[in-house]
Amino acid sequence: MKKILLTVALVFAFNGVFAQTTEKENLKKNEEAAAKKTSDIPDGWKKTGNVTFLFNQSAFNNDWLGGGTSNIAGNVGLNYDFNYKKGNIVWDNKFIAAYGLTKNKGAANVTKTDDRLELNSLWGKKASGNWYYSVFFNFKTQMDSGFDGTGLVKTSHFFSPAYFQFGPGMLWKKSDNLKVNIAPATSRLIIVHDEFTALGSAYGVEQGKTSRYEFGASVSGYYKATLMENVTMENIVNLYSNYLDNPQNIDIDYQMNLVMKVNKYMSANVSVQAIKDDNASKYVQVRELFGFGINYGF
Repeated sequence: MKKILLTVALVFAFNGVFAQTTEKENLKKNEEAAAKKTSDIPDGWKKTGNVTFLFNQSAFNNDWLGGGTSNIAGNVGLNYDFNYKKGNIVWDNKFIAAYGLTKNKGAANVTKTDDRLELNSLWGKKASGNWYYSVFFNFKTQMDSGFDGTGLVKTSHFFSPAYFQFGPGMLWKKSDNLKVNIAPATSRLIIVHDEFTALGSAYGVEQGKTSRYEFGASVSGYYKATLMENVTMENIVNLYSNYLDNPQNIDIDYQMNLVMKVNKYMSANVSVQAIKDDNASKYVQVRELFGFGINYGF
């Protein structure tokens, strides 16, 4: 009996050592493959992106007792990253574009469900460890006109409003998927067409004017995680405080994008965005989008 137990113990010990050795070898191979893949990228550029097309449709016929309105909706989006790293220099760029429409049965007009155009650029030079001296630039606007709840009064259109932010700071970057940038001296410019300020202020821009300058602090963070196989979650948060006017009122812009891949081309997508901006609205604005459609990575 003792010999049997000793044999079993030796077998398990050998398997454990073999498994650890195999794991170390696989880890080393993965690191070598990653290093080779990085070395193959010309000039240190790493470019990744995906295009999504989501389609939703609901139909209710013969006076469906549960109630409901037939509708059809479509959304198209582009999320593109082009990052550069060479020596002590990093330069991360993200471009986001999204547009969506929905049409309810019996409604005269279509309604926007999404409309975004955004560019983020972050340059850094290594200071120590994961810290970098940084400079960032952010631009946000929309592509199409927006209307109030009645659908009759125009409240926005392309480049109105448009937001520009720029400032130096410090970047903490663990990887392309985890980073935080702190910019305590940030300039912010808001541009609005004069048609929206003719009768009063809009988006923080005073009546009769077309722009507003702010100076404050900006904190931005990015975290992308793989929750399980073929399921990824991307989190983007931007905080801003204006030193010149009510610095205690912090603007918040949080975005969450969840992608659940079915195969190379099909996926289910969930997108949630929450915005708190006293210049635009006294309420917290929330946008949520869910759909199943085509997802193409490149």
